[in-house]
Amino acid sequence: MSVTAAGSNSQLLVQTLVGMRSQLVDLQRQLGTGKKADTYAGVGLDRGLAVGLRAQLSALSGYEDTITTTGVPLQMAQTALNGLTDINHAIRAASQFSPYDLDNNGLTQGQKSAGMQLEQAIELLNTQIGDRYLFSGRGLDQASTDTVAHILNGNGARAGFKQVLDERRQADLGTTGRGRLNIPVPPGNIVSIAEDVAGSPFGFKLAGVASGLTNAAVLGPGGAPPAITVDFTAGDPNPGDTIKFSLTLPDGSTEELTLTATNSATPGPGEFTIGGAPNITAQNFQSALDASVVKLVSTELTAASAFAAADNFFNVDAANPPKRVNGPPFDTATALVAGTAANTVTWYTGEAGPDPARSTALARVDSVLVAPYGMRANEEALRLLVANTAVYASMTFSAADPNASARYRAMANRVNTNLVDGPGKQKISDIASDIATAQATLGTAKDRHQQNKTVLTNLLGHIEDAPAEEVGAKILALQTSLEASLQTTAALFRLSLVNFLQG
Repeated sequence: MSVTAAGSNSQLLVQTLVGMRSQLVDLQRQLGTGKKADTYAGVGLDRGLAVGLRAQLSALSGYEDTITTTGVPLQMAQTALNGLTDINHAIRAASQFSPYDLDNNGLTQGQKSAGMQLEQAIELLNTQIGDRYLFSGRGLDQASTDTVAHILNGNGARAGFKQVLDERRQADLGTTGRGRLNIPVPPGNIVSIAEDVAGSPFGFKLAGVASGLTNAAVLGPGGAPPAITVDFTAGDPNPGDTIKFSLTLPDGSTEELTLTATNSATPGPGEFTIGGAPNITAQNFQSALDASVVKLVSTELTAASAFAAADNFFNVDAANPPKRVNGPPFDTATALVAGTAANTVTWYTGEAGPDPARSTALARVDSVLVAPYGMRANEEALRLLVANTAVYASMTFSAADPNASARYRAMANRVNTNLVDGPGKQKISDIASDIATAQATLGTAKDRHQQNKTVLTNLLGHIEDAPAEEVGAKILALQTSLEASLQTTAALFRLSLVNFLQG
């Protein structure tokens, strides 16, 4: 062997040792990190796939973060909606079963309970998570409603519901207390009943008449303002004959007022005495009609007026401010006007756009699927609960008023009817169902993402991960080769001409 050849072999062995040392260091790194390489360049031809898989996993993690973040307000929303449903049931029960037993303030126990329920309802509608109000639509940093004190009693120069209710009551009852109807004493044989002003939104509206009175000629309703006439010129009716007037009330409900002819000189409620002469019968008929209207005003009309006022005050959004009677004077008013921020409290203070409430908050749970979960406190079901509870808590009664008990029952019956679920009417459970659907969408998406993450992570691991068993076996094999190479190299470095010749 030549010295040059020996030197070349030595150099080759050293280079081999350096390479093996580098491989050992890399294998030790793989064993420590569990990864084949520190950079995508070290992954080889699969580096493009690895980058794509990483991007997909990152997107899935983002969606999972959204799902986790959204889950909390959804759960709080369901809790609030359950509480509002309980209040709805409590108000309905109180309106039907609470006895008419007035305290010193003219309120029943059920009404006092309604006041506390209203406080709780407003508190639930102002549910927050962090600094976000759940029932304010897009107005996340705006309280959903004003305070109960301001809503009912006003705030400075701004009128609250109780003032709006009283103004509407005056407008609906009118100056004579006959629901804006004129029923003059007949100068002859013809009795008339007419609305006081054409086109007025206040008081009774003459919807129709059905007559069974023998000999009587009945016309109407017609004209401007609408009127009905009953002409007794042809002769007296027979005992037991009836006539029925249909009246539309301010809240849209209808009442029927029936009068029955009798020969009794002391007619009972809803009866008129046959007079024996057309003009006398007409006077008796007018007196009975007038008395029936006055009683209906103090019972059903007053109750209906309160709910009309509630609709004027609570049925608000961005395009519809609260409405007020155009007065004073209120008892002769003929129109409603929009309340302003300077003179009327707006109970709902959140965002009030024209789009559906649910669309005001969206959770993107994957690349194409969005779960809507926004809410507004002025949605129909929530508004009706607040408005009817406010009416129930606000009307007062007098033990000295003989019609107060009937007026209370008329009001309470309307509260119960208005809060009953019905077709074509939004229910609190409808909102809860929408939120539950969003929760289910989030849950399903989360499960799907977790499954996809498992698949993608396994595939990425196949590309990037370095199995400990495989790396360990390579290290052992490399250590064996390295030890053999070191021994050979050491022997070569000890080689000299003297040693060779002596050997």
